[in-house]
Amino acid sequence: MGWVEAIQKSIDYIEANVMDNSLSIEKIAKVTNSSVYHFQRTFFLLTNMTVSDYIRKRRLTLAAEELLTSNHKIIDLSYKYGYETPEAFTKAFRKQHGVTPTDARKQKGHLQSYNRLVIQIHVKGAEPMQYKIVEKDAFQVVGVKRTYNCKTGENTFGIPQFWDDVHKDGTNDLLIKLGNGQIPDILGVCTVEEHQKDEGLMDYWIAVTYNGEVPDGLLSYTVPASKWVIFEVHGPMPHAMQDAWKKIYSEWFPSNTYRPTGTAELEVYTDDDPTAPDCYSEIWIPIK
Repeated sequence: MGWVEAIQKSIDYIEANVMDNSLSIEKIAKVTNSSVYHFQRTFFLLTNMTVSDYIRKRRLTLAAEELLTSNHKIIDLSYKYGYETPEAFTKAFRKQHGVTPTDARKQKGHLQSYNRLVIQIHVKGAEPMQYKIVEKDAFQVVGVKRTYNCKTGENTFGIPQFWDDVHKDGTNDLLIKLGNGQIPDILGVCTVEEHQKDEGLMDYWIAVTYNGEVPDGLLSYTVPASKWVIFEVHGPMPHAMQDAWKKIYSEWFPSNTYRPTGTAELEVYTDDDPTAPDCYSEIWIPIK
Protein backbone atom coordinates (compact mmCIF):
# COMPACT_ATOMS: atom_id res chain seq x y z
CA MET A 1 0.00 0.00 0.00
CA GLY A 2 1.45 3.39 -1.03
CA TRP A 3 1.54 6.22 1.51
CA VAL A 4 -1.04 8.38 -0.25
CA GLU A 5 -3.40 5.42 -0.52
CA ALA A 6 -2.76 4.53 3.12
CA ILE A 7 -3.48 8.07 4.35
CA GLN A 8 -6.68 8.22 2.32
CA LYS A 9 -7.71 4.88 3.82
CA SER A 10 -7.02 6.26 7.29
CA ILE A 11 -9.21 9.29 6.55
CA ASP A 12 -12.02 6.98 5.43
CA TYR A 13 -11.65 5.06 8.68
CA ILE A 14 -11.68 8.24 10.76
CA GLU A 15 -14.82 9.48 9.04
CA ALA A 16 -16.58 6.16 9.59
CA ASN A 17 -15.70 6.21 13.29
CA VAL A 18 -15.40 9.91 14.10
CA MET A 19 -18.11 9.79 16.76
CA ASP A 20 -16.54 6.80 18.52
CA ASN A 21 -14.87 8.22 21.63
CA SER A 22 -12.55 5.20 21.72
CA LEU A 23 -11.08 6.20 18.34
CA SER A 24 -7.31 6.41 18.76
CA ILE A 25 -4.22 7.03 16.67
CA GLU A 26 -3.14 3.46 17.44
CA LYS A 27 -6.31 2.06 15.84
CA ILE A 28 -6.03 4.34 12.83
CA ALA A 29 -2.34 3.53 12.27
CA LYS A 30 -3.18 -0.18 12.33
CA VAL A 31 -5.46 0.35 9.32
CA THR A 32 -2.46 1.60 7.36
CA ASN A 33 -0.18 -1.25 8.52
CA SER A 34 2.35 1.20 9.90
CA SER A 35 3.72 2.30 13.25
CA VAL A 36 2.11 5.18 15.10
CA TYR A 37 5.23 7.30 14.52
CA HIS A 38 5.45 6.82 10.75
CA PHE A 39 1.70 7.15 10.28
CA GLN A 40 1.44 10.35 12.32
CA ARG A 41 4.51 11.88 10.69
CA THR A 42 3.34 11.12 7.15
CA PHE A 43 -0.19 12.29 7.91
CA PHE A 44 1.20 15.62 9.08
CA LEU A 45 3.48 15.97 6.04
CA LEU A 46 0.57 15.42 3.66
CA THR A 47 -2.13 17.39 5.50
CA ASN A 48 -0.28 19.99 7.63
CA MET A 49 -2.17 18.88 10.72
CA THR A 50 -1.90 16.13 13.31
CA VAL A 51 -4.38 13.27 13.40
CA SER A 52 -5.72 14.57 16.72
CA ASP A 53 -6.25 18.03 15.22
CA TYR A 54 -8.14 16.57 12.28
CA ILE A 55 -10.43 14.51 14.50
CA ARG A 56 -11.07 17.49 16.79
CA LYS A 57 -11.83 19.84 13.88
CA ARG A 58 -14.16 17.36 12.23
CA ARG A 59 -16.06 16.68 15.48
CA LEU A 60 -16.49 20.39 16.19
CA THR A 61 -17.68 20.93 12.61
CA LEU A 62 -20.29 18.21 13.05
CA ALA A 63 -21.19 19.58 16.48
CA ALA A 64 -21.88 23.00 14.96
CA GLU A 65 -24.11 21.46 12.32
CA GLU A 66 -26.09 19.56 14.94
CA LEU A 67 -26.31 22.62 17.15
CA LEU A 68 -28.06 24.51 14.35
CA THR A 69 -30.31 21.71 13.16
CA SER A 70 -31.53 20.19 16.44
CA ASN A 71 -32.90 21.17 19.83
CA HIS A 72 -30.42 19.01 21.74
CA LYS A 73 -29.09 20.58 24.90
CA ILE A 74 -25.54 21.91 24.75
CA ILE A 75 -24.59 19.75 27.74
CA ASP A 76 -25.72 16.64 25.82
CA LEU A 77 -23.80 17.68 22.72
CA SER A 78 -20.64 18.23 24.76
CA TYR A 79 -20.71 14.64 25.99
CA LYS A 80 -21.68 13.27 22.57
CA TYR A 81 -18.68 14.93 20.92
CA GLY A 82 -16.16 13.65 23.44
CA TYR A 83 -15.88 16.44 26.02
CA GLU A 84 -16.03 15.66 29.73
CA THR A 85 -17.65 18.97 30.66
CA PRO A 86 -19.75 21.63 28.90
CA GLU A 87 -17.03 24.14 29.84
CA ALA A 88 -14.38 22.15 27.94
CA PHE A 89 -16.74 21.86 24.96
CA THR A 90 -17.47 25.60 24.98
CA LYS A 91 -13.76 26.45 25.15
CA ALA A 92 -12.88 24.18 22.21
CA PHE A 93 -15.93 25.31 20.24
CA ARG A 94 -15.08 28.99 20.68
CA LYS A 95 -11.44 28.36 19.73
CA GLN A 96 -12.47 26.83 16.40
CA HIS A 97 -15.56 28.83 15.53
CA GLY A 98 -14.91 32.15 17.26
CA VAL A 99 -18.28 32.06 19.05
CA THR A 100 -19.75 30.08 21.93
CA PRO A 101 -22.26 27.27 21.29
CA THR A 102 -24.99 29.46 22.78
CA ASP A 103 -24.22 32.34 20.40
CA ALA A 104 -23.95 29.94 17.46
CA ARG A 105 -27.44 28.64 18.20
CA LYS A 106 -28.65 32.26 18.21
CA GLN A 107 -26.99 32.62 14.76
CA LYS A 108 -24.48 35.19 15.99
CA GLY A 109 -21.23 35.19 14.03
CA HIS A 110 -19.82 32.77 11.45
CA LEU A 111 -18.80 29.14 11.85
CA GLN A 112 -15.62 27.43 10.63
CA SER A 113 -16.32 24.25 8.67
CA TYR A 114 -13.50 21.73 8.27
CA ASN A 115 -14.56 19.35 5.53
CA ARG A 116 -13.50 15.77 5.00
CA LEU A 117 -9.96 15.60 3.66
CA VAL A 118 -9.21 14.16 0.23
CA ILE A 119 -5.57 13.47 -0.60
CA GLN A 120 -4.69 14.41 -4.16
CA ILE A 121 -1.46 14.23 -6.13
CA HIS A 122 -0.64 17.10 -8.46
CA VAL A 123 1.83 16.43 -11.22
CA LYS A 124 4.05 19.46 -11.72
CA GLY A 125 6.49 18.61 -14.46
CA ALA A 126 7.91 22.13 -14.42
CA GLU A 127 9.27 21.62 -10.91
CA PRO A 128 11.57 18.59 -11.12
CA MET A 129 13.08 17.10 -7.99
CA GLN A 130 16.85 16.71 -8.00
CA TYR A 131 17.99 13.48 -6.34
CA LYS A 132 20.57 10.73 -6.43
CA ILE A 133 20.81 7.25 -4.93
CA VAL A 134 23.95 6.11 -3.10
CA GLU A 135 24.94 3.27 -0.80
CA LYS A 136 26.98 3.86 2.34
CA ASP A 137 28.39 1.73 5.12
CA ALA A 138 27.36 2.36 8.73
CA PHE A 139 28.79 5.50 10.32
CA GLN A 140 28.83 7.16 13.73
CA VAL A 141 27.34 10.53 14.60
CA VAL A 142 27.86 12.43 17.85
CA GLY A 143 25.75 15.24 19.19
CA VAL A 144 22.75 16.05 21.37
CA LYS A 145 19.21 14.76 21.16
CA ARG A 146 15.69 15.38 22.39
CA THR A 147 12.61 13.15 22.31
CA TYR A 148 9.32 14.37 20.85
CA ASN A 149 5.74 13.10 20.83
CA CYS A 150 4.45 12.98 17.26
CA LYS A 151 0.88 12.25 18.38
CA THR A 152 0.58 15.78 19.74
CA GLY A 153 2.66 17.39 17.00
CA GLU A 154 5.28 18.34 19.57
CA ASN A 155 8.03 17.76 17.02
CA THR A 156 6.69 20.47 14.69
CA PHE A 157 7.43 23.28 17.13
CA GLY A 158 9.96 21.54 19.38
CA ILE A 159 12.60 20.87 16.74
CA PRO A 160 12.91 24.51 15.55
CA GLN A 161 13.26 25.51 19.21
CA PHE A 162 15.95 22.83 19.63
CA TRP A 163 17.95 24.39 16.77
CA ASP A 164 17.59 27.83 18.32
CA ASP A 165 18.88 26.48 21.63
CA VAL A 166 22.01 24.81 20.22
CA HIS A 167 22.91 27.96 18.33
CA LYS A 168 22.50 30.10 21.44
CA ASP A 169 24.46 27.83 23.81
CA GLY A 170 27.38 27.23 21.45
CA THR A 171 26.71 23.52 20.84
CA ASN A 172 26.32 24.11 17.11
CA ASP A 173 29.78 25.71 16.87
CA LEU A 174 31.31 22.88 18.93
CA LEU A 175 29.84 20.23 16.65
CA ILE A 176 31.05 21.96 13.50
CA LYS A 177 34.61 21.90 14.86
CA LEU A 178 34.34 18.21 15.78
CA GLY A 179 32.97 16.87 12.53
CA ASN A 180 35.52 14.62 10.86
CA GLY A 181 33.40 11.95 9.18
CA GLN A 182 32.19 11.27 5.67
CA ILE A 183 29.46 13.94 5.74
CA PRO A 184 31.17 17.27 6.50
CA ASP A 185 28.05 19.22 7.43
CA ILE A 186 25.85 19.53 10.51
CA LEU A 187 23.00 17.04 10.62
CA GLY A 188 19.47 16.79 11.88
CA VAL A 189 18.91 13.06 12.46
CA CYS A 190 15.45 11.54 12.96
CA THR A 191 15.50 8.17 14.72
CA VAL A 192 12.83 5.90 16.19
CA GLU A 193 13.72 3.03 18.49
CA GLU A 194 11.58 -0.11 18.39
CA HIS A 195 9.96 0.63 21.75
CA GLN A 196 9.01 4.15 20.58
CA LYS A 197 7.13 3.20 17.42
CA ASP A 198 3.73 2.45 18.92
CA GLU A 199 4.01 5.34 21.36
CA GLY A 200 4.42 7.85 18.56
CA LEU A 201 7.79 9.01 19.88
CA MET A 202 10.88 10.03 17.95
CA ASP A 203 14.39 11.18 18.81
CA TYR A 204 15.81 14.15 16.97
CA TRP A 205 19.58 14.59 16.98
CA ILE A 206 21.63 17.62 16.10
CA ALA A 207 24.93 16.00 15.30
CA VAL A 208 27.95 15.53 13.06
CA THR A 209 29.63 12.47 11.64
CA TYR A 210 32.63 11.65 13.82
CA ASN A 211 35.39 9.04 13.92
CA GLY A 212 36.83 8.39 17.38
CA GLU A 213 35.90 8.26 21.04
CA VAL A 214 32.74 10.11 21.96
CA PRO A 215 33.62 13.55 23.39
CA ASP A 216 32.48 14.37 26.91
CA GLY A 217 29.00 15.80 27.14
CA LEU A 218 27.84 14.34 23.82
CA LEU A 219 25.98 11.19 22.83
CA SER A 220 26.62 8.86 19.91
CA TYR A 221 24.45 6.96 17.46
CA THR A 222 25.39 4.50 14.73
CA VAL A 223 23.53 5.11 11.48
CA PRO A 224 23.13 1.70 9.83
CA ALA A 225 24.46 0.82 6.39
CA SER A 226 21.82 1.83 3.88
CA LYS A 227 20.87 2.63 0.34
CA TRP A 228 19.99 6.35 0.43
CA VAL A 229 17.96 8.61 -1.78
CA ILE A 230 19.41 12.11 -1.42
CA PHE A 231 17.25 15.11 -2.36
CA GLU A 232 18.54 18.60 -3.01
CA VAL A 233 16.79 21.35 -1.05
CA HIS A 234 17.06 24.95 -2.25
CA GLY A 235 15.75 27.96 -0.37
CA PRO A 236 15.61 29.59 3.06
CA MET A 237 15.07 27.56 6.20
CA PRO A 238 12.88 26.26 7.71
CA HIS A 239 10.22 26.50 4.99
CA ALA A 240 12.33 25.04 2.18
CA MET A 241 13.08 21.94 4.27
CA GLN A 242 9.44 21.52 5.36
CA ASP A 243 8.19 21.93 1.79
CA ALA A 244 10.72 19.39 0.53
CA TRP A 245 9.61 16.75 3.03
CA LYS A 246 6.00 17.23 1.97
CA LYS A 247 6.87 17.03 -1.72
CA ILE A 248 8.92 13.85 -1.22
CA TYR A 249 6.04 12.02 0.42
CA SER A 250 3.22 13.45 -1.67
CA GLU A 251 4.92 13.29 -5.08
CA TRP A 252 8.19 11.35 -5.23
CA PHE A 253 7.36 8.18 -3.28
CA PRO A 254 3.93 7.72 -4.95
CA SER A 255 5.68 7.93 -8.33
CA ASN A 256 8.48 5.45 -7.53
CA THR A 257 8.79 1.84 -6.45
CA TYR A 258 11.15 2.68 -3.56
CA ARG A 259 9.87 2.72 0.00
CA PRO A 260 11.43 4.16 3.19
CA THR A 261 13.06 1.53 5.39
CA GLY A 262 12.10 3.32 8.59
CA THR A 263 15.65 3.71 9.89
CA ALA A 264 17.44 7.01 10.57
CA GLU A 265 16.66 9.90 8.21
CA LEU A 266 18.98 12.86 7.78
CA GLU A 267 18.68 16.56 7.18
CA VAL A 268 22.06 17.87 6.02
CA TYR A 269 22.73 21.56 6.58
CA THR A 270 25.68 23.28 4.88
CA ASP A 271 27.38 26.44 6.11
CA ASP A 272 25.29 28.53 3.72
CA ASP A 273 23.29 31.39 5.19
CA PRO A 274 20.04 29.59 6.21
CA THR A 275 17.97 32.67 5.38
CA ALA A 276 19.39 33.09 1.87
CA PRO A 277 17.08 32.43 -1.10
CA ASP A 278 19.75 30.14 -2.62
CA CYS A 279 20.61 28.26 0.59
CA TYR A 280 21.52 24.63 -0.19
CA SER A 281 20.75 21.62 2.02
CA GLU A 282 19.83 17.96 1.59
CA ILE A 283 17.41 15.29 2.81
CA TRP A 284 18.69 11.70 3.07
CA ILE A 285 16.13 8.90 3.31
CA PRO A 286 17.09 5.19 3.57
CA ILE A 287 15.13 3.16 1.00
CA LYS A 288 14.48 -0.40 -0.08
